Amino acid sequence: MKHLTVAITGASGAIYAQRLLHYLDASPDVARISLVISALGVTVIREELELPVTGTRQSDAELLLGRPTTKITLLPARDVGATIASGSHPCDGMAVVPCSMGSLGYIASGIARDLIHRAADVMLKERRRLVLVPRETPFNAIHLENMLRVERAGALILPACPSFYHRPQSILELVDHLVFRILAHLDVPHPTETTWQGRRTPTGEATSGQM
Repeated sequence: MKHLTVAITGASGAIYAQRLLHYLDASPDVARISLVISALGVTVIREELELPVTGTRQSDAELLLGRPTTKITLLPARDVGATIASGSHPCDGMAVVPCSMGSLGYIASGIARDLIHRAADVMLKERRRLVLVPRETPFNAIHLENMLRVERAGALILPACPSFYHRPQSILELVDHLVFRILAHLDVPHPTETTWQGRRTPTGEATSGQM
């Protein structure tokens, strides 16, 4: 049973975090989820999802899920003394989704400006899984250098780049494909309908032949 951390920062793509929480909360393999929302993450959620979150109230988790939850604990971003700020606290993985370029910069520099940056730093120093999901375009040289720094430190960079081979019919299907990739790297079982099954023949059958 896993204990995972989800951080939401101020980049476009709050729906990715919302859907990730949906699947983690429903997973029998996940026991606890620590949720942290930055101040700008609150702004993005309000703009994109039209949810009146505060970043400080436990009810934020239920607003994002659309249902009650006993798994998710909301930790204020300013609480740098929270449990996940210490390496002695067990945590199996952390996803920063979406990950703003500002948060990426702080993590790459080892600067703990808030609980998100400190928790990410803990994941790196304890050699635990840290998944960063940047949603920015185009990247400048500073962004790319920061990604390389955190990747070398042990993080996984998983950009919010949509795929189309599963022939998505809705925005939600596009979002879920990326969320399933995040779940895979957090070692959480997930639906496999968007998993690549090989090229399709004219009859619609899958084949593993060479491209």
